[in-house]
Amino acid sequence: MYIYQPIKGYSYNSDSIFLYDFISKFHPKGSLLDVGCGVGVLSLLLSRDFNISTTIIDKQNSMLMYAEHNFKINSLEVDSYLGDFLEFTEDKKFDFVVSNPPFYHPDVIQSKNEHLNIARYANHLPLVEFVGKVKKILKPRGRFVFCYDAKQIDIILALLKENKINPEVIRFVHSKIDRESKLVMISARMNSKSLTKIMPPLIVFDKSSNYLEEAKEAFFKAKTQSIKGDY
Repeated sequence: MYIYQPIKGYSYNSDSIFLYDFISKFHPKGSLLDVGCGVGVLSLLLSRDFNISTTIIDKQNSMLMYAEHNFKINSLEVDSYLGDFLEFTEDKKFDFVVSNPPFYHPDVIQSKNEHLNIARYANHLPLVEFVGKVKKILKPRGRFVFCYDAKQIDIILALLKENKINPEVIRFVHSKIDRESKLVMISARMNSKSLTKIMPPLIVFDKSSNYLEEAKEAFFKAKTQSIKGDY
């Protein structure tokens, strides 16, 4: 799958590929919304692999233009919206909401590049408001699958429970087996009463910094080819 990306600014990374692989385990169907879609890599791969009706939203016009172009060149259909997710219409409900949202804490030193700043830092999509909005647009048994800063797991779980979006499956990602986790992937479901399942961690690299087999399989499954260029 060919995916155009800007020469400068935010580019998708392995987080999106691992999240795509994680979401695939839940076999998306029906309607799906990709929040903060960027160039569209997450929803592009899911739309390619599953029979879904896809909607994307991003607050950056430049990113949305790339995403729309990527859907077009890959012969995939999509409804797209430009704007802040917190202001997105609540008339339509979704079976799946997926997202690789901005989650870096706003108190750290931030990038001065506007596009990178919006894509990375949580002040552009505060977690409390983010989860609350997801609740309003999910169907009664809808699923919310996303990744976030692993250090904020306590806050994430509390907010999900508060909004009756039960965290059913959690998986931590570690760069190496002896490194702390910096990323967590969560599948949560509206009105679910299931006990939470903690999957074995995803370890990305071995001690020699070579990709381990599961990580390599995720990249192979995605089969993306990035093309850098101004659009």
